[in-house]
Order: sequence, then C-alpha cells, then structure tokens
Amino acid sequence: MKGSRYQGGMGKYKVAMLLLWVLFDLCTLLVLKVEARSSSSSLEREIETKLKLLNKPAVKSIQMMPNFHLESQSSSTKDVFNASSDVFQIWQKSGSCPEETIPIRRIRKEDLMRVASLDRFGQKPPEIFLNSTNITNHNLHNLNNTDDIVDLKDRSDAHLIAYGFNFIGAEANINVWNPKVDKPEDFTTAQMWLKAANGGNFESIETGWTVNPKLYGDDNTRLFIYWTRDAYMSTGCFDLTCHGFVQTNKNIVLGGTIGPISIPSGQQYELNYGIFRDDDGKWWLKVKNSIAVGYWPAELIPNLGTAKFVQWGGQVFSHAVKTKPPHTGTQMGSGDEANNRFGHACYVSNVRIKDNSQMLKYPQFVSTYTREPYCYGALNDAPYGKDPIFYFGGPGRNPPYCP
Repeated sequence: MKGSRYQGGMGKYKVAMLLLWVLFDLCTLLVLKVEARSSSSSLEREIETKLKLLNKPAVKSIQMMPNFHLESQSSSTKDVFNASSDVFQIWQKSGSCPEETIPIRRIRKEDLMRVASLDRFGQKPPEIFLNSTNITNHNLHNLNNTDDIVDLKDRSDAHLIAYGFNFIGAEANINVWNPKVDKPEDFTTAQMWLKAANGGNFESIETGWTVNPKLYGDDNTRLFIYWTRDAYMSTGCFDLTCHGFVQTNKNIVLGGTIGPISIPSGQQYELNYGIFRDDDGKWWLKVKNSIAVGYWPAELIPNLGTAKFVQWGGQVFSHAVKTKPPHTGTQMGSGDEANNRFGHACYVSNVRIKDNSQMLKYPQFVSTYTREPYCYGALNDAPYGKDPIFYFGGPGRNPPYCP
C-alpha cells in the first residue's frame, strides 16, 4: 500500500512537472512572440524613416549648366554599322516634370526589404581587395605594372583601360542589351569608370547601364551612376540613394529603365555617355552627346582633380565568381562572347578622352583586361584606318570552359 501511495505521489509529481514545463514553454513562446512583434515594429519604423529620407517631395532647384561646350565631337557607330542612338527612357512616354524640378525614382518598402542592411541601401557590397600580382589573364603592355589593376574578390571585369595623369573627361557609346542575372544578389553592368587611382582605396565616378534586381526589383536595363572615394567600402551609392550627385535635368531619371534593347543579328542600339570636369572642379554627366544630367561636386571626390585611369567595359558582381565551380550564370554585356563581334557581342564605340589639350581624342595608350577570360572576354577590334570598337562580355557559367 505504501508503494502504491508512493507511486501515486510520483505520478502526481510527474504530471505537475509536465504542466510546469508546458506552462514554461507557453510563456517562452509568448515572450518570443512579443519580442518578435517589438523587433518587427522597430524594423517597420526604421523602414518608414528611411523611405521618408529617400522619397523627398518635389522641391524647386536651380537649373545649372556646365561652363564648357557639351556637344560631342565624335560620330555615332551608325555611321559605320547598322546602329541607332535612338535610345530613351520608358517613363518619358507618360509626361515630364515641371520646370525647375527633377524626377526621382520612387523607392518602395519592398525595395528596402530586400537588403541586408538599411544603412547600406543603394551601395555596392563592400569588397575584399585581392593582391593584383595574382592576376595572370591580362594584356597590359602599356601600363607600368599590374598594381594598376584592381582585383576585387566578388567582381569579374572585362574592360578597356586608358592610363594617364591628366584626364579631365571621357565618353563613349555603349551598346544596350538586357543580360540575364542568375542569382538574387548578382548584378551586371556595361559602363565607364573615371578613377583618381587604382588599388585598395580608389576613388571612382561611374555611369552606364545595369541589370540589378536586388536594388531595383526587376530585370530591366537601367541607366545608373555611382561614386565612391574608398573602393566601395563605406562611401558612395547608386543614383540618388544617398547625398552626393547633384541632378539638374528634369527629363532624365537616374535608375530609370532604358530602351529599346539590341536584337541578336538585328538592330543594334547604343547610348552615349560622357563625364567631363568644368573649370570649378565639378564633374558633369552628359548623355546622348549633349544632355547635361548633373554633376559630382569637387569636394565629394577630393582626389579626383584629374583622372589617372579611364575604363570602359563590363562588370559582374557575384559571390560565385573566381571560386570553385559552379560559376555564376550571370551574363555580361549581351551574354555572347566578345569575339563574335558586332550584332552579337556588346560593344563600346567612339571611345574618347579629354586632357589638358581640351581636345576629344582616342587615348594614346590602351590595353584590354579580363579577369576570367573563359567566362567573360575582351577584344579591342582595331581595323587599319578605322576607329577601334571594344567588344566585351560572355555567358558566365559555360562548361567546360567556364564550369
């Protein structure tokens, strides 16, 4: 009988303990739910604050113009090939902005939800600088040494590079395509860079087109600009997502979709981009040969009094480049190989620099570079007596050449 009472007591004890554990779990779950709601509310407040900063109401602005002649001195590729410069932004079909205002692409809540950090919204991911002496796939006969090439861990480049000491401007026509982006965090560009220096802490101002789903929320080809004064580590941003670039044009949307898109073996489309310094040290962006969009103030990029490097070409960002297979399938340019040339590969034509001579001219010394030649190629096609055309790009993952 004592054993039965003892066992009965133990049974009640176990039941009581079980109830206590259940109650503890329920209380823990409630606490976690309250904390999750609190965390969610905090994130919501941060997002709303960020949206208010990014989506400012329309304000009046002073419409400035650069103090130099804007008209391009170079001809269009259409004079040589079947190419058209009739590229425009899709939004222009719907109207225009009032005088003395500028159009700004509206940032949505879902745009901010895609980023890992609200503080870095609109910025390129920070990168590890790799020692350039590890580079083996290059053709840099006109440069002093391979330290003049930046090698970033998660970026693959294929570009034409001009080296000098006193570039005060550059321009080119860049062929318009809509390459495929393989992974959610990947992006691809066709662009131009002006740099004060290369290496692990370079300053750069950039323009061209990009396909960047994480930033823009779709696979459209978009006009973009970028700036940094510390190799993308903490400064700079795309378009107008941070303080920096001063837009003065009411008809151009930075980050806006552009078109039409080139057709393989068919009609090719290109857009002219230029960046030029004025007498006050401001670096002006122009498009379509003579349209001033705005400027980067001199104090924004203090070491870029003159550019030491100008680069034209493409770049792919992905955590799956320069690593063991599988390589990213994100395409560069048209997605076709550079040696397939006009009508297939993406190209840069009418490459020009401006130096203290105040003349637009083809650079005296250029070299091609590609970090992963079996994934993304580079070819400067320079027939005798004709203006060179630089072709670049490729499919990315392409077994067995780029597994």
